[in-house]
Amino acid sequence: MTAKMEASEGKMPHNKLMTYGLVIAVVGTYLTYLNVLTGIAVFSFFGGIAAVAALWWGSDTIKHLCSYGLGTGVPSAGMIAFGSGAIAMIVGTKFGIASPIVTVILAAILGAVIGYTANNIINMNIPVMIMSLMELAVVGALTMLGFASMATGSFEFNQLIIGSMSLSVENAGAAAGGAQTFLVTAIPQYGNSLIGGAALAVIFFLGALALQHPFNACLGPNESQDRTLMLALSCGFLSMIVVAVISLVFLGILAGVINLVISLIAWFYCYKTYIDLSKRDAYAWLDSKPIIEVGGDQ
Repeated sequence: MTAKMEASEGKMPHNKLMTYGLVIAVVGTYLTYLNVLTGIAVFSFFGGIAAVAALWWGSDTIKHLCSYGLGTGVPSAGMIAFGSGAIAMIVGTKFGIASPIVTVILAAILGAVIGYTANNIINMNIPVMIMSLMELAVVGALTMLGFASMATGSFEFNQLIIGSMSLSVENAGAAAGGAQTFLVTAIPQYGNSLIGGAALAVIFFLGALALQHPFNACLGPNESQDRTLMLALSCGFLSMIVVAVISLVFLGILAGVINLVISLIAWFYCYKTYIDLSKRDAYAWLDSKPIIEVGGDQ
């Protein structure tokens, strides 16, 4: 038996919010391909915007799932989202230009399997479990793919595992005419890549914390959709700032600084707006009376 806690429905229906988040996340990831078309990496910030859009959507999904009596389920849902999302994201990047679409499909399948297992085998019996875990798996995958694209300028697998190329020159002996020849081999360097250097693990936790925090922080009798979603944007752009710093290593000064400036401006605006909404909601509860607890023979 599951007791449902009442959370605010808000002015925007969840399905509409999901549609906006999914479309912006996929389109934003694809816009990073402008780096390839133009030969410069200044469009990488679109990947960060894609990731923030996914987190914005995911925070509302967390609210819908965890309103069914799962107070401690917020971090669990976040870890499941990014654990399954990481698998879908890494496999999906093997499909070239179709990587974002394939990533979404794989994540949805993984989320459905996990949700079915939780509901029908573990018997959690939560009405929105399967759909919510499908959504959260996609959110986790798109967040990681977006931030990875922002950090490296690409959403393709080779760019995530190869940091640079080095040349190996070996003596190949004398040719028929007596001239000395050398064999030059290009050797990929994996250790200083996004995955090889474990920077993807940093992105994993940046995204997971940004997904878990908004509803946890805003949960209560006066939880409001606009305030929770604004905190989600604030947390998303705060994570984007860190990814912008990481991008300085992989993309260079110009693209990294553009990423950092956009992240800082967006975070400052969202955080200031969140504080204003918090003051609004706090003011609305100034005259609230304490809840009278009845116990014993009363």
